[in-house]
Amino acid sequence: MVASDDGPCSIGELAHRAGVTVKTVRFYSDHGLLPEAPRSPGGHRRYAPEALDRLLLIRSLRTLDLPLPAVRRILADEDGAATGALEDAVAGQLSVLGSRLTALRWREAALRLVAESPPAERAERLRLVGAMSTPPSTEPVARFWRAWLPARMPARSTAAFLDLAVVRPPEEPAPAQVLAFARLHALTAGPCSTPQRPQPRVHRAAGARGAAVLYAGLAEAYELAGTLLRRGRPPHPGEALDCFVAAYASAYRVRDTPGFRRGLSRQLADDPRLDRYWELVAEVTTPPGGRPEPTPGTAHDWLTAALRTHVAATHG
Repeated sequence: MVASDDGPCSIGELAHRAGVTVKTVRFYSDHGLLPEAPRSPGGHRRYAPEALDRLLLIRSLRTLDLPLPAVRRILADEDGAATGALEDAVAGQLSVLGSRLTALRWREAALRLVAESPPAERAERLRLVGAMSTPPSTEPVARFWRAWLPARMPARSTAAFLDLAVVRPPEEPAPAQVLAFARLHALTAGPCSTPQRPQPRVHRAAGARGAAVLYAGLAEAYELAGTLLRRGRPPHPGEALDCFVAAYASAYRVRDTPGFRRGLSRQLADDPRLDRYWELVAEVTTPPGGRPEPTPGTAHDWLTAALRTHVAATHG
């Protein structure tokens, strides 16, 4: 506890002891943050001894860039600085600061990208980067995939699919990752389904609820295939392929038979592909010098290759 004096002090004395200006003390007083003692006969402000402790606390909180409403809530709590209000305010400020730092890192990486670009590519890259916010929003990517999914698919299934498919921007990107996300942003700005690139046949045949069953099963199959991809295993029959085929069989409400596998292999070869999307996802998520992690796209390719290998070996 810091004691200012045994009795009230003037605004100048309080400001001197707290190491702030008189203008600062007057500002906090006018906003009701500092308790005043009865004024002097000449009408000058007088402050009670506990005002110094409060002023020092306010100064510390403002040094942390806490806004006045948060400071007011902390001061209103009986325990002063040792309160839940302080913890909440600090946590909120850390979140805000983290967002600002992420935005600054994206801007720095974008500037480096433009500065390091070959002159012939600089204008195009500047246009790509300028079309997205920093840090970039994932909402355009989410809209792209919502258009890909069957209408009226259950909300929970849609959310689970988006969590799998929508890439999260890195907090500390390299210039190459900024470029990859900018290209991804441009790719997803257009329609996902076009006459030249229709939706997969299973969407039309299975409907919204069948597609929900399909993507739940595919998520499990992709995880199994991802483990094999990390080990460098070539496509082959096994648990991952069985899970993959079972997802389609469940969506179509049929049994997993050799005939079904032959037909599914032909169907998947003809279905539309979004290879460019998954290539860019791999570039966004791979730091410089790092090893690319499996994506749902690379897992799907591994599984379809395993299915072709299995069908050829069984019926070749």
